[in-house]
Amino acid sequence: MISVLAPTDPLPMTQLKQPPEPVPLDATAGSLDVRLAMNDADLAAAQALRYRVFYEERKAKPTEEMAQLKLDFDRFDPHCDHLLVIDHSLGEGQDNVVATYRVMRRKGALETGGFYTANEYDIDRLLQLDGEILELGRSCVDAHYRTRTCTNLLWKAIAQYVLHHDVLVMFGCGSLPGIDPEALASSLSYLHHFHMAPEDFRVKALPDLYTRMDLQDPEQLNPKRELAALPPLIKGYLRLGGFVGDGAVVDPQFNTTDVCVMVKTDLVTGKYFRHYTRDQDRESPGDSKDS
Repeated sequence: MISVLAPTDPLPMTQLKQPPEPVPLDATAGSLDVRLAMNDADLAAAQALRYRVFYEERKAKPTEEMAQLKLDFDRFDPHCDHLLVIDHSLGEGQDNVVATYRVMRRKGALETGGFYTANEYDIDRLLQLDGEILELGRSCVDAHYRTRTCTNLLWKAIAQYVLHHDVLVMFGCGSLPGIDPEALASSLSYLHHFHMAPEDFRVKALPDLYTRMDLQDPEQLNPKRELAALPPLIKGYLRLGGFVGDGAVVDPQFNTTDVCVMVKTDLVTGKYFRHYTRDQDRESPGDSKDS
């Protein structure tokens, strides 16, 4: 393990269960490229970046162990694949990891007892689908790299990962900033009225966490303005034809209000590649503790 964990013994949640299955990723730009975390040091570098962004920059509330180690971790990490954007101009070591995205397939969920999203949503309808499903989470980009270049690399790598594993559906919890649903009423209402998933594909927030999203009538909303105001990550999923589940979930630890976002990849794979590899300006996906 790298020195960030010393002198404390490594926790199981900061160690990969096993090296990931090789996935051919071709996503480079200048000194940047994307690869999977291959060992515990790579995982710790991703967790250190997540800690800096979520807890130091965004003021989430770490556990005592997280604060001691300055790492963001949970029981899912060892069973996930972790996409890393590396800036080779920064040399070797954990500081050259400038962006990360966590992805988990059915195999990882079986190993760890479920998907992260199931902590907030009833996802049985997704679990019952035939074919591979992929949970995306813990997206995180260093403040100095929130540019279209880094964004394109991450999404291009995700598209290649999706194709390699023949993924049918991507899903995860997208975060809106803040924990006051009334302050987010127009965004939540827009998502509810204009992007709700079809009934046979719809997940629902767990009963004890369920927060209504239909806080305003659709006639009160300006759809174009509401779409533009959404966090870039959620907006990107919607532009790919994504849907949201029923109900939001307030997460006090991360100071966010979450919605579950789902994308059927068979409808968007071609558009996915074109959208995120075109040479034109676009927004950074921002950072989301879930997706």
